[in-house]
Amino acid sequence: MLRLSALRDRIRSSLFWVPMLFVVGGAVLGQVALEVDSSIDGIPAGLTATVDSARAVLQVVAGATLSFAGVAFSVSLLLISLASSQYSPRVVHGLFRDPFNKRIMGVVVGTFTYCLMVLRAVRGPLEDSGSAPVVPSLSIALAVVLGVVAILSIVAFISHSAHSMDVSRILERVTEETLTEVRTQWPEGSSGPEQGVLDVAGDAAFTVRFHTHGWVQQIDVDGLLDAAEPNAIVHVETVAGRYAITGTPICRVVPAPSDPDGVAAAITAAVTIGPTRTMQDDVTYGVRQLADVALKALSPGINDPTTAQDAIFHMGAVVGELLRRRPPDRRRDGDDGRVVYLHEGVTHADVVELAFDEIRLAAQDLPSVQVYLLEVLRLLRDAVEDPDVVGALTAQADRIRDDADRTDASDQDQDRIREAHRRRFG
Repeated sequence: MLRLSALRDRIRSSLFWVPMLFVVGGAVLGQVALEVDSSIDGIPAGLTATVDSARAVLQVVAGATLSFAGVAFSVSLLLISLASSQYSPRVVHGLFRDPFNKRIMGVVVGTFTYCLMVLRAVRGPLEDSGSAPVVPSLSIALAVVLGVVAILSIVAFISHSAHSMDVSRILERVTEETLTEVRTQWPEGSSGPEQGVLDVAGDAAFTVRFHTHGWVQQIDVDGLLDAAEPNAIVHVETVAGRYAITGTPICRVVPAPSDPDGVAAAITAAVTIGPTRTMQDDVTYGVRQLADVALKALSPGINDPTTAQDAIFHMGAVVGELLRRRPPDRRRDGDDGRVVYLHEGVTHADVVELAFDEIRLAAQDLPSVQVYLLEVLRLLRDAVEDPDVVGALTAQADRIRDDADRTDASDQDQDRIREAHRRRFG
C-alpha cells in the first residue's frame, strides 16, 4: 500500500501521464472514427470533402494544436518560474498537481494525435494502384470540432493560469491540501499521557541503516510490524519530513533478528525515500510552505506585508486544526508481541514555533504585521483549552511584545504593539 500511495503521488505530480492518456485516447478515437466512416454510406453533401481539402484541414488543425501545445507548455514553465521567485520554490509542487492544466494539455496533444491518425488514412486515386480515393468525411468533420475545442481549451487554460497565480488561490490551495492531510493523519481529541519508550540501545540491538540519501516521505508502520520477528521491538530513529543520510540509523531492533539481512531489507522497503518533501506523512510541510510565502513577502526584495498578512491567517486555519487534534500515537502493536515505537514527532508547541517564530522575527520592523500575528494568536488561544497549548501561544505573543521593545521602531509603533498585546492577552 505504501508503494502504491507513493506511486499515486508521483503520478499526480507529473505533467506526463494525463497528456499521455489523451494521446492514446486520440489514437483510439481516430481509429474508431475511421472504422465508422468506412461502414457508412450516403454522407450528407455538407460533410463531404475532396482529398486536397481533407488534407489541408487536417494539416491546419494538427499544426495549430501543436502550436497550442507549445504555448501551453511555455505558459506552464513561466508560471512555475514566477511562483518560485515570487512566493516560494516549495509551492511549485502544487502547480504540477493541477488537474485542469493537465487535461487542457491532454486535449491539445490528443487532438494532434487524432489528426495524424486520420491524415494517414486519406489517399488519392493515384496513391493506391488507381483505386477510388479515400476521404473519411465524418472523421474530418470531427477533427474540425476537436480543433475548435482545442482553441477554446487554450483560452480557458490561459484564463485559469492567470487566476492560479493569484496569491490568495495559492494560499488557499496549500491550506486545503494541508487540512486534508491533517484530518487524515492526526486523530481527534486531546493528547493523552506520554507513552513510554523502551531504551533499545546496547549490544542486544540490531541497527538498520540508510543505504541512500533523500527526504523521508513515508514510513509504513504495518510494513515494519511485518518485517519484525515475533516478540521484537522496533524503535524508529527517523521521521517523515527528515532528510536521510547514508549510514544513519533507520531503526533499532531488539532482540537482534535471526535473519538480519532479511529484516533489514524489509524494513528498508517500508521507508519511502524521495528527492522532495511531501505531505503524505508530514503535515508540517504545509505549515512550512505557508511560512515560506509569508517570509518571501516580508523579504526586502518583495516587501509585500499584505501577502504576509494573508499567509498568516491561512496559517491560523492550519495551526488551529492541528491544535484541536493530537499527534499520532507513537506506539503501534502487532501480532505475536511485535511492537513499533515511532520517533518522537512534532508536538503542539513545535507547531506553534514552526508556524510563527520565523515570521515574528522577519516582521520586527512591521507593526501592522505584528498586530496581525497577535490577532491570529489570540484567535487560536480562544479556540483551544489545553493549558500547555495556551501557554505556547501566549509565550509567542509575549515575544512579539518584547521584540517591539528591542527594535528601533518609533515610540508610537511600540505603544501600538504593546496596546494590541494588552487588549488581547492582558
